[in-house]
Amino acid sequence: MSAVEHRVATAKTIRARGLITNRTIDLIVHIIFLLIGASGIILLALIALFLMMEGLPIFEKISFWDFITGTEWYPTYVPPDYGILPMIAGTASVVALSALFAIPLGIGTALYLAEIAPSQVRSVVKPVIELIEGLPTVVIGFFGMVVVAPWMQNTLGISTGLNVLNAAIMLAFMSVPTIASIAEDAIYSVPKSMREGALALGATRWETIYSVVFPASLTGISTAVVLGLARAIGETMVVLMVAGGAAIIPESIFDPVRPMPANIAAEMGNAPFRGEHYHALFAIGLILFFITFMFNAVATYFANKYRQFE
Repeated sequence: MSAVEHRVATAKTIRARGLITNRTIDLIVHIIFLLIGASGIILLALIALFLMMEGLPIFEKISFWDFITGTEWYPTYVPPDYGILPMIAGTASVVALSALFAIPLGIGTALYLAEIAPSQVRSVVKPVIELIEGLPTVVIGFFGMVVVAPWMQNTLGISTGLNVLNAAIMLAFMSVPTIASIAEDAIYSVPKSMREGALALGATRWETIYSVVFPASLTGISTAVVLGLARAIGETMVVLMVAGGAAIIPESIFDPVRPMPANIAAEMGNAPFRGEHYHALFAIGLILFFITFMFNAVATYFANKYRQFE
């Protein structure tokens, strides 16, 4: 009897003795994959629970409305001021401006690589973009602080180069590779027959890209934009280094700001454990968590909506 026949006979013997059955194996595999699939949801729920446990106690001292609409943040004063509107405005201004830079550049780069660039160029540029995507954020922040900030201050004649514009440029530099890489994969995966059909009907190359390729890959492009902007919203080190660190509501793109992630990173080490300042910082983290969650939920809804028309 060969080795294979011996193993088959042994397996049949085990099953015949009732030690294991196909149904039992299927059940075990089903449970394992269920636990693996649910682990992300469970972890997300635990993080949200932890943030609520540590952040909600601050609202025993100050109302939620005063917390998010207050314009002064002085946690060490007596009495302290816990107003995070300047940080919300700083986060929104930096992310919105970076989106204006990153989305056109990312999608344009993806369209060029997938539809226009020769294969030799694509084989070189695509790995370089993915390499940039893996750069440590502290390196990007250091570049913005040491190179971009002095250049901006001397060239534009402004008081400081650590401002909304600098932070937005650095966040866009981080987001463009993510958007370009994922969107390029989505565009490149559009069936060749769709392009050939449009060209056969008399459409030009640009009309084919605009009216056929782009709509067919819209779901993938939307996902790329969401992932790129989500990275910008939650980024800490870059905005901590180049945004300026001033907890004020910006009136121009040259004003320094302190986004919410930067404020948490800057002050958590100095906050007394389980004190009011500590709970206030966790409350900021809780608000940032739900902003990011809602942003992803809305983006996922629209992505699924567009998928229905593909």
